[in-house]
Amino acid sequence: MDLTYTAEDLAFRQHVREWLAGHRPPRLDTVDARKAWQRTLYEAGFVGMGWPKEYGGRGERPIRQAIVGDELVRAGLPGGAGGAGIGLVGPTLIALGTDAQKKRYLPKILTAEELWCELYSEPNAGSDLASLRTSAIRQGDEYVVNGGKIWSSGALNTDFGILLARTNPDAPKHAGISYFIIDMHTPGVEVRPLRQITGQAEFCQEFFSDVRIPAENLIGPEGKGWGGAQTTLGFERGGNTLAGATGRRDAWQRLVKACQTPGSDGQARVDEPLVRQKLAHMLVDVEVMRAGGLRVLSKLEKGQRPGAESSIDKLFSSETAKVHQELQQELLGPFGQLEADLPDGVAVQHHGSTMSGEPAPNNWAYSYLWSRCLTILAGSSEIQRGIIGERLLGLPRDLRMDRFPEPVREAIVAQERSRGRRD
Repeated sequence: MDLTYTAEDLAFRQHVREWLAGHRPPRLDTVDARKAWQRTLYEAGFVGMGWPKEYGGRGERPIRQAIVGDELVRAGLPGGAGGAGIGLVGPTLIALGTDAQKKRYLPKILTAEELWCELYSEPNAGSDLASLRTSAIRQGDEYVVNGGKIWSSGALNTDFGILLARTNPDAPKHAGISYFIIDMHTPGVEVRPLRQITGQAEFCQEFFSDVRIPAENLIGPEGKGWGGAQTTLGFERGGNTLAGATGRRDAWQRLVKACQTPGSDGQARVDEPLVRQKLAHMLVDVEVMRAGGLRVLSKLEKGQRPGAESSIDKLFSSETAKVHQELQQELLGPFGQLEADLPDGVAVQHHGSTMSGEPAPNNWAYSYLWSRCLTILAGSSEIQRGIIGERLLGLPRDLRMDRFPEPVREAIVAQERSRGRRD
């Protein structure tokens, strides 16, 4: 993996940085404003850069799109309204869709004319997604869908969704699932927003009652939807790690600034050795996350899709986010719990809106509460550990000790003894 940028890439980064400095939008606190911003970015050549030219892209190397994402975060700007379409749906259709599907949907994803959501989880099928019960029964040239989904990000404002549904109830649970494009304006589709602990309604629940989907909206072969969904999840779990690391570093720098602000006793928290040590550990985590993002980017540069290794990046990113938010609350003390009237040295700056289109609150408390969902969305931490163990480390699904090789058993026993456990 080459961690250096070419001279052309560095020149492109400078171009993007200067363009963003000269084209800062007004406050992006509505969905329409975010859609207009995405169209502006697209017209400037900064959206879908790696997508094929025949579908509205620019056929650029993936690193160029990564640079744009990095610079947007650095500038405190969002990428537009169509995050799911750009990051998940588009790459999936490019990899698995028919020519007709690519021509129909990809251009309007790029321009934010049509917004998308991901319809996977159900009330009784979250981490065990393959146990989903939403059905899609073939009737002539259509599929009739009945069931429901939940925890769908931003679904209230979307036009289309990618839907996992069971087409063969008699097949093994992974084999009886198919992948569809569903028009969210079709009769029988009901979307309800879910108010969260943050006070926002970024997630939604959907109900499908005799919803008719044209058979041409099937992505890939019938009964092969599980493999298609894994392709999408690969893009979701590793696609934004590099820009995410830049965002984490920005948050870290704001925290350092807050710790440099003298308190009522005239002392700054950054003067305490233990505080400096914790800040240093956070920065190391950010750089590890960045290295993971570069690994995924290196694979994309070679024309390969993200695989099981993207679960490493997703797991590390989710778990460190939770730890970092807890550290922020610890270091900020009572100021970390305020929702308004923060002192200048402690205030944070959010730009834009949440996935629901509502203005993003400007406080540390919101970030802390929102981070709770990160270890669940795109596959829980437990699921990511299982993928890493089975697909990358070759560990057996049955985790009885007698199934492990002798060196692994010895290492586990030694570790547990060091923790004071003897069984």
